[in-house]
Amino acid sequence: MENINGVMMQFFHWYLAPDGSLWNEFKEQIPRLKEAGFTAVWLPPAYKGASGGMDVGYSVYDMYDLGEFDQKGSIRTKYGTREQLLSAVTDAREAGLQIYWDVVLNHRMGGDEEEEFLATPYSDENRHEQVGDQRTIKSYTHFTFPGRNKKYSEMEWHWWHFTASDYDGYNPDKHEVLLFEGKSFDEAVDLEKGSFDYLMGCDVDVNHEEVRKDIIHWGEWFVDTVGMEGVRFDAVKHVEAGFFPDWLNHVRNYAQKKIFAVGEYWSYEIEALHHFISVTNGDVALFDAPLHRNFSEASKAGNTFDMSQIFENTLVKNEPALAVTIVANHDTQPLQALESVVEEWFKPHAYSLILLRREGYPCVFYADYYGAIYEDVGRDGNSYYIEIQCHRKTIDDLIRIRNSHSYGDQYDYFDHANTIGWTRLGTEEHPGGLAVVLSNGDAGTKRMETALKNHEFYDALGNIEDTIQTDDKGWAEFRCNAGSVSVWLPR
Repeated sequence: MENINGVMMQFFHWYLAPDGSLWNEFKEQIPRLKEAGFTAVWLPPAYKGASGGMDVGYSVYDMYDLGEFDQKGSIRTKYGTREQLLSAVTDAREAGLQIYWDVVLNHRMGGDEEEEFLATPYSDENRHEQVGDQRTIKSYTHFTFPGRNKKYSEMEWHWWHFTASDYDGYNPDKHEVLLFEGKSFDEAVDLEKGSFDYLMGCDVDVNHEEVRKDIIHWGEWFVDTVGMEGVRFDAVKHVEAGFFPDWLNHVRNYAQKKIFAVGEYWSYEIEALHHFISVTNGDVALFDAPLHRNFSEASKAGNTFDMSQIFENTLVKNEPALAVTIVANHDTQPLQALESVVEEWFKPHAYSLILLRREGYPCVFYADYYGAIYEDVGRDGNSYYIEIQCHRKTIDDLIRIRNSHSYGDQYDYFDHANTIGWTRLGTEEHPGGLAVVLSNGDAGTKRMETALKNHEFYDALGNIEDTIQTDDKGWAEFRCNAGSVSVWLPR
């Protein structure tokens, strides 16, 4: 995988204020991100959503509207105007930061006009189970994009460009999955619910010739308009897997460069991730959802979690070259759809485990780096005030250590339920290496081998003031405090 030595940042979270300020904030932060050691930034969907300037971007309305047209109640998107976006991107490229764009190809929402056509209801829990007779429905499937007035693309979307919806204007209060006449659910998708082709809104039919042509045209237009070093494919478990490498290879050929790609296949079933990788010929990396789950469970279980198993059934253990490792993201943060919290005390552990090891391509989450405060209603109907701590200093320290010392052979010492560690031996270009020890219980020690004999090491995170001396074979008892992490570097 490209950029295996790099570090990516997800530069947004779900609850950013909808004030159009993110592109300007990103522009302002570019020098600091570059200085901190980030090599790439994953930005949110850049185009207009169904809720206009309030929309996070995943309720896709018009992919050609980057905050340029008066549509859905605003000209700007949640993150700013087209001009602000292009200005920030120009600065990022000049600074040497790569930009990865969030690309949502699965669904569209906020259609401009209703259309009548035939559809058949299917069970939301089993998409192979028909639960009613075919009937005439009325749904918002006609996308005319009146504010754009055919600029950049003349295509209007109609019901036949989609496979299914969950809205019938004749039964507006009834939620059901409605398969359109002449359509079928894709089978080359996740097998949850029989076929997890349908997710939300108007489900895009990626096998329709006009749809494929327009999405390919959009890719070319986006390369010409904004540029593209990488993409993050949203909800890949819900789209026919073969479409992604087809689209990606076309855009790569058009751009005449290798565009990095990572998919959001949010499943804790490691075999499902392996299957997607196989079907796409390893062309699209995946976020390591099972590793995130291990982090979440470990943070909640405290010293009852077996830390020697932290990498079990994860993508980074089984397919390290195709694993993008994360601690959290916008979907897992508190009160979101896939809420799966990593408790604050464990985040230094988790970031050490993704930033200081040889395997995986680490991604840092905006809310963990800058902190976040917000309020929302939970699934239980109650209101909650959420505060996510700022771990910027720790993450900056870990990235600095990654870039200066995390090189060479890696020796693992995952032989205890509460205290684990590893060493990196360094290279000729980056000599010295490091030793990492972490504990989810009492203070612990780990006897580990380094490349340096009779050498003094210090805790670069400052959690332990004393130094440690290796013996004449390069071994030492490295230690950490209770529930803490220590990263030992040579003096």
